[in-house]
Amino acid sequence: MATFAARVTTAAQITVAVAAALAIVYLGKPVLVTILVSGFIAFMLEPVVGGLERIRLPRPVGAFIAVFLLLGAAYGASYFFYSRAVDFVNDLPKYTAHIRSMVVRFEQQTKRFEQTKEKIVPPDDKNAVPVKVQDNSSPLVHYVSAATEAALTISFIPFLAYFMLNWHHHARRKTVKLFSPENREAAQQALDEISSMMRSFISGNFMAGVVMSICGIVVFGLLKLPYFYFVGIISGFLSLIPYFGLILAVMAPLVMGLGTLTPTGIVIVVVTVTTLHLVALNVLYPKVIGSQLQLNPLVVTLGLLVWGWMWGAMGFLLAIPLLASIKIVCDHVGPLQPIGDWMGE
Repeated sequence: MATFAARVTTAAQITVAVAAALAIVYLGKPVLVTILVSGFIAFMLEPVVGGLERIRLPRPVGAFIAVFLLLGAAYGASYFFYSRAVDFVNDLPKYTAHIRSMVVRFEQQTKRFEQTKEKIVPPDDKNAVPVKVQDNSSPLVHYVSAATEAALTISFIPFLAYFMLNWHHHARRKTVKLFSPENREAAQQALDEISSMMRSFISGNFMAGVVMSICGIVVFGLLKLPYFYFVGIISGFLSLIPYFGLILAVMAPLVMGLGTLTPTGIVIVVVTVTTLHLVALNVLYPKVIGSQLQLNPLVVTLGLLVWGWMWGAMGFLLAIPLLASIKIVCDHVGPLQPIGDWMGE
């Protein structure tokens, strides 16, 4: 009886701890997302800083140069995409006639459907008084608040990434010393595996995105798609998003090709993007990062659902590396090893 009561108490404590952790993760989204994104950037720039250290450049200077180069690349990419978007908006009148005709056909089909429905289902009581619910909340306040939160988050990321790079060795050493002497070796191994997994995840996704972008640019260029180089890059990297990436990657060239793509061209676009997505998922991913993740599909699906619910779009992007990190920690903590085994393949 005492053993049963102890088990019930332990289960209750675990449930409360998990609920508290989920509440902290949900409420602390801005701070946690900022820290995680900065960490990913630090992992991505670590080889650059290490290379600069090998040529006897001080680590603070190397970290500054790496972050400065990243900011320059981000500015160049944003300028490129902004210029292409402006060019597309300026050329939009060329496609308005075709888009208008498509909208008119859709409206006509909708009207015919409504007329058919009225013949089958009698209309509601015309004497009924419609009730309107007025929403007094101003959308401007919501947009300003969201923009302010995003600006504050983005402004912290370069500084956090710099300090993570500059104090990398110190933070790693002190983190291991937080554990008892008998557990420090396991902590060191877990940190090494998480670092290796992060580097493989970032490099694997970047490699897959580049390959799919190049293939997309070639195919879209042969189809004479407007701004094919622009669409190819967007479609290639959108395809990396779990589950919804394929739909988004297909929609980008189809929307850009309104009025120019023939039915055969539409089929070629769909087949090309789908094939690239499947090749990246089944060939590139397993070879580059498959051995580092070792997550079963059920855990990935549940993780995407939970992290997407808590953090939205950022949750979908960060879910897989977070799950892989949690599994690595569970694998090196004795009582949690059954959870790590359950998460594995």
